[in-house]
Amino acid sequence: MTGIVYKSTGSWYTVKNDLGVVYECRIKGKFRIKGIKSTNPIAVGDVVDFDIETLDNVTTGVIHTIHDRVNYIVRKSVNLSKQTHIIASNIDQVFLLITINNPPTLTSFIDRFLVTTQAYGIKTILLFNKVDAYDDETLLEVKYLASVYRKIGYECIGVSAATGKNVDKVKSLMKDKVSMFAGHSGVGKSTLVNVIEPDLDLKTKEISTQHMQGQHTTTFAEMFDLNFGAKIIDTPGIKGFGVVDMDKEEVGDYFPEFFALKQDCKFNNCLHVEEPKCAVKEALEKNEVAFSRYRSYLQILEGDDEHYRTEEWMKE
Repeated sequence: MTGIVYKSTGSWYTVKNDLGVVYECRIKGKFRIKGIKSTNPIAVGDVVDFDIETLDNVTTGVIHTIHDRVNYIVRKSVNLSKQTHIIASNIDQVFLLITINNPPTLTSFIDRFLVTTQAYGIKTILLFNKVDAYDDETLLEVKYLASVYRKIGYECIGVSAATGKNVDKVKSLMKDKVSMFAGHSGVGKSTLVNVIEPDLDLKTKEISTQHMQGQHTTTFAEMFDLNFGAKIIDTPGIKGFGVVDMDKEEVGDYFPEFFALKQDCKFNNCLHVEEPKCAVKEALEKNEVAFSRYRSYLQILEGDDEHYRTEEWMKE
């Protein structure tokens, strides 16, 4: 039997077959996926083959094959630095939720996330959430950030679960697609999803005042079928985002504005750091490239692993 993994709890997997029948499945033996050292061999979104078995009147499935993935999104496992964690697979698009404060989303986090989705060929849309709660000065910051990312080709939408602003626009983008929602804990993923599909009733929690940090409400990624012909993958709140397995020479290729300038650099293997006649650095001096993006690029290049775990607002 073939089905799609809707939920993983580490040892058991909820799999739905083509007829919509749900089975609780486990893995047979050990899975080794070529080229991936992962803490989780099977991820939400995976297409798997499984056999049915009944013991003591309880029917479960045993997964024996994973189909090739169209794509997947992966991050460093926070506790095991050499291991990776596959968040989800076979995704049509990702909505990255961003809040300016309450809690703050730093540009370094946004850029690390975008580098990863760019590398794995996954379309990403930036949702600037809670726009109803911002004062004029903060709204100007939203507009500036949105202009930075729009300029390099990312769609940016201001949304509010409280007022319903642009919720219909998000729903229309989701129709007939598998969409993953991601962001820090507390950025309002679950609240927004509940407005998009009230019947889901995902759990939400208040922001922790200690660090203006969200309480974790989702422990495992989970996929849901929505009633307007869309699938959504809700993910745990991410504190930091470690970029995985990238050579220094290729990092710049996943910054679209750097990639566009690369051909104008004097050296074709230019790292845009010390080299003379670098088109990226020249563009930076003319304010044609955002300084925040260049700073994120340098951090990734330096392999600043600790930085992604200790965002500035967590250091208090």
